Amino acid sequence: MSHDHDDRPQLTAAQAAAVLNPPTGRNGGDLVVESLQGLGATTVFGLPGQHALGMFDALRRSSLRYVGLRVENNAGFAADAYGRITGEVAPLLLSTGPGALTSLAALQEAAAASAPVLAISSQIPTAGLGGGRHGYLHELRDQQASVRDIVKSVHTVRAASQIPSAIAAAWESALTAPHGPVWVEIPQDVLLAETTLPVVSAMDATPRELYPRPELTIAAAHLLSNAERPVIIAGGGVVRSDASGKLRALAEKIDAPVVTTFGGKGAFPWEHPLSLRSWLEDRHTTDFLEDADVLLVVGSGLGELSSNYHTFRPRGQVIQIEADAGKLESNHPALGIHSDAREALADLLEAVERREDAGAADRVRTVLEKVRVRIEAQELTLEQQVLAAVREALPDAAPSFWDMTILAYWAWSAFDARRPNTMHSAQGAGGLGYGFPAAIGAAAADPTKPVLAVSGDGGAMYSIAELATARQYDLPLTWLIVDDGGYGILREYMTGAFGETTGTELARPDFVALAESFGVPAVRTSPESLAADLSKALATPGPSVVVLPALLRMFEPTHL
Repeated sequence: MSHDHDDRPQLTAAQAAAVLNPPTGRNGGDLVVESLQGLGATTVFGLPGQHALGMFDALRRSSLRYVGLRVENNAGFAADAYGRITGEVAPLLLSTGPGALTSLAALQEAAAASAPVLAISSQIPTAGLGGGRHGYLHELRDQQASVRDIVKSVHTVRAASQIPSAIAAAWESALTAPHGPVWVEIPQDVLLAETTLPVVSAMDATPRELYPRPELTIAAAHLLSNAERPVIIAGGGVVRSDASGKLRALAEKIDAPVVTTFGGKGAFPWEHPLSLRSWLEDRHTTDFLEDADVLLVVGSGLGELSSNYHTFRPRGQVIQIEADAGKLESNHPALGIHSDAREALADLLEAVERREDAGAADRVRTVLEKVRVRIEAQELTLEQQVLAAVREALPDAAPSFWDMTILAYWAWSAFDARRPNTMHSAQGAGGLGYGFPAAIGAAAADPTKPVLAVSGDGGAMYSIAELATARQYDLPLTWLIVDDGGYGILREYMTGAFGETTGTELARPDFVALAESFGVPAVRTSPESLAADLSKALATPGPSVVVLPALLRMFEPTHL
């Protein structure tokens, strides 16, 4: 059997000489960083620990930029945001046991949001593996078992020669649609052992493309071309696959109204005549979607939030394009197309026939007017004033990261993201503490734009330590903390369900004084001065904090 080597990278004479005479003093950690460099990584996130020191020492001998956070979970959130913003793999270097386990909530969010995070964890020495109780520091019976339910794939290393291939395989897995977090595990002694292996050269870990099957494209195009009331739901998969342009072209070609899920914010222009915006937690929108005779769902599994808490009951034919095969038809029967959103929309755009519907824009306006009237009847002017102030202050191209807090719940439905891939939240897994460390990852990815983080006082306390990180790296980010003295949304939920609250009221620090103690400028603002104070903070280089004491309320749900 002959092999064609023509398309493989060829080494120059100088490179070949370097291969035969690798530098001395290298160890398994060097193979890790050389592999990452060979795959194109430029930035890594993490936190050192005893078993991982071989990797961290090797960073000194590399060109990789290291951004170190103060808590592993926050390092995971930063890597998640870096992956979302760049579309590239974000390496996350972790220690063993407690260090590894502390990252799991962030990796769950990365999995839910399809963020390509490559977690590389150390392990106890090889002699201690296998489930015996040897009493090593940080020892777990089976560390991988704790991550298998969360990440896309697990890659184990037991010898230095396995390191480049394991990292390349994980890299490819992270970037194959749907993107997601992956795990590589390397024992301490393998990381520390000296190696005479050649320096790792450029590696190819190009992800496999996920194309739609042609017969399904033809069937879907026929349904959409002949529909009377087609509607499109655009999810996070449209944003992740950079398919917003294709989505708009398809919607305009068949005159189909478009609603975006909370993960799909910015995928379709907010002010477009066909835009239903993001009012998914509203019965008027739910009714409109149920009335569609053909409903095209792109890059969404129609989970709890996207289905108005599973009250949505489509009456028409559903077409679902989804890169995660497990989400196909998981909530509703559909013509399921397993594909990357961009590839499927490109094929559909060619296959559908132009369809004109002069009344589509009128029907959209009618729904949005019903939503407006419903919200205005609830006298929630403060909440709308605060959200409008944030929108006024935030430059269109500046990314924003929202924690699980009442203002974010408003923003999911009511905030105009203006650009694709600029508004991000932790609504995938719903963990607290996402906003500020995620903003650190985004600022590290692109320090030319200001970044906004939005948290409540409860969520902010998860991330206070990262004020030191923001100051240390002098990152251009502003943290808006809405201080209502507790877990505001849980206060509402408990009051509504039980008439009183338990565990929701919180003692908290003087956030302005606390930020200033880290060397981060801070200001206490009001709803009236928020737009001006936020604009000033975002325009000032380096990190800053804006504290807004305000008790915000949620709009009434329609699913109960």
